[in-house]
Amino acid sequence: MGPTLLDALNVRVVGSGKKFMVLAHGLGTDQSVWSRILPYFRSHYRVILYDLVFAGSVNPDYFDFNRYNSLDAYVDDLLQILDSLGVDRCYYVGHSLSSMIGILAAIRRPELFSKLILVGASPRYEICYGDGDLWFLNDKDYHGGFEEGEVEKVFLAMESNYEAWVNGFAPLAVGADVPTAVREFSRTLFNMRPDISLFVSRTVFNSDLRGVLGLVKVPCCIIQTAKDVSVPTSVATYLKEHLGGRNTVEMMNVEGHLPHLSHPVMLAHHLNRALSR
Repeated sequence: MGPTLLDALNVRVVGSGKKFMVLAHGLGTDQSVWSRILPYFRSHYRVILYDLVFAGSVNPDYFDFNRYNSLDAYVDDLLQILDSLGVDRCYYVGHSLSSMIGILAAIRRPELFSKLILVGASPRYEICYGDGDLWFLNDKDYHGGFEEGEVEKVFLAMESNYEAWVNGFAPLAVGADVPTAVREFSRTLFNMRPDISLFVSRTVFNSDLRGVLGLVKVPCCIIQTAKDVSVPTSVATYLKEHLGGRNTVEMMNVEGHLPHLSHPVMLAHHLNRALSR
């Protein structure tokens, strides 16, 4: 018999509070990315942490390329974890990709979620025609961050020399001049098997959740930094206006896509505000 999903994805429940909180990491990291955030919440919540299946901390043999070719399989994993732990209600904090996983999970099982807190979230990754910058993609009505030509260059760079790509991308993503955060993000990127990293990146960039945002009735708080190479501030406004429930935006006056690494104290403050609203 193989390992259970809880074992395979290194699920942990930490803390002594009565309410459950999920901390879900994004692409290129693992649950360790929350290590500087966890102390602020473990006395008030039972905090659920896990590694998404693509993370370098998970046995790569568990990554099924046929199964994980859409975000739905990641949603299945999240819901199975919550059901296995007997969670009937939780606060969900998702970073980047995991924000979208949380949105899809809340559409399927809204009764499970008291609130979604979406950090550095973008609903659109679909490749389209255009020229400009890179990463989350743009069209005439939606400015998500990156265009098709530049995204293909990213994929080519990842495929041809993964180490060089990580060394170039990690400082851009962290944004702020925080060398320890760059080293930590580089470490978790290097821990990923390059072919899995590329495959998941392609899956993410070909996703478009704009059409389902209105189906989310769970209250949401969008946390966005003032300058993020991956997600422009306009995306936070777009999410607030198009998610179907009661939504708020928390702006962090800092730079970078990974505030839990670069500015954990400030992010913890904004998370506390979001949870209290």
